[in-house]
Amino acid sequence: MEVSEINCSKELRELFLMQQIYSTLIATTGKIGTNADKYYKGLTMRQYMTILAILHIPSNETTLNNIAHKLGTTKQNVKQIVNAIEKKGYIIISPSETDKRAINIKITEIGMQVINEYSKLGVMFLADVFQEFDEKEMQVLWRLLKKLYRYDGQDDKGFQENVNDMLECDYSEQQKELLESFARKRNGGNCHEL
Repeated sequence: MEVSEINCSKELRELFLMQQIYSTLIATTGKIGTNADKYYKGLTMRQYMTILAILHIPSNETTLNNIAHKLGTTKQNVKQIVNAIEKKGYIIISPSETDKRAINIKITEIGMQVINEYSKLGVMFLADVFQEFDEKEMQVLWRLLKKLYRYDGQDDKGFQENVNDMLECDYSEQQKELLESFARKRNGGNCHEL
């Protein structure tokens, strides 16, 4: 069979699906980010995720490069976000103890208070975003997104390091109350009391 005789319908369908997946992923990310910003009044989702990234990196390694790598973005993007968060007083920037060319970012006490407060809002936001998904669908979606992330050979450096600690269910009373509110919301309740 000559190259000119190849039926391109399979390739066209695959290309169409790739285009639709890509555009839907971009639109969904934008929509989720915009709606998250409404939940997190005063702190954008990108700022919140940057603070979470800082929390998931050893304190002496919280450089702009490491934060950017954790978030899958550029150092320049992170620098803009970090500057905005610093102006709010949620972080402080200091010279790195291990690399004279780098800086370390540390979360302030008020930053920790804000992240704790916003974590409550975030749990309810996630319950809203994933209201149509059961656990199996979420596992499949997560697996597929990690697979997509690896398109360039780099593994996802996400936020799952402490997942085993989290799953042990040894929580404070405040965390238990939050999980109970989350469970009620996931099971059809409308728990916006947080």
